[in-house]
Amino acid sequence: MLTPTDLADYVRTHRIQARLITHIGDTSTVPAAAAALNVPTDAILKTLLFFVQTRPYLVISHGVTPVPVRVLADYFGVGKRQVKLAKPAQVLAETGYPVGGVPPLGHHKTLPVMMAKSLLDFDVVFGGGGDSTTMLEIPVTELLRIHEPTLLALRS
Repeated sequence: MLTPTDLADYVRTHRIQARLITHIGDTSTVPAAAAALNVPTDAILKTLLFFVQTRPYLVISHGVTPVPVRVLADYFGVGKRQVKLAKPAQVLAETGYPVGGVPPLGHHKTLPVMMAKSLLDFDVVFGGGGDSTTMLEIPVTELLRIHEPTLLALRS
């Protein structure tokens, strides 16, 4: 299992403009993380793993906004039943990180990335930092540079 130390090494090795924030208190929910960081809840990311048919995709979106499966299904031209949120064991196997601490980068497998277009409204966002008590602060431009993600309208 990867840890915040592994994420810090990844950020340093790949010269990513980002920083890990530790010892900030309760980050178990998006509102708690936002309060601990004194940022809007929409600046808190969630990095989810979905399987479309049998292929894994990372989806980076706002933490409090549900990811509409219909948007993913329509994008891939499949039925909604062909899009499944990964189970915790699958998340760990594909990313190397446990659910609740999955960062938006630094996974042990390279995965295609879909990202909420509305994140472009932010200069800086905060995502999982490798465990449930660490956060990663990163400019949105770095996420775009690193992943070259497919941008989707994941909010109504």
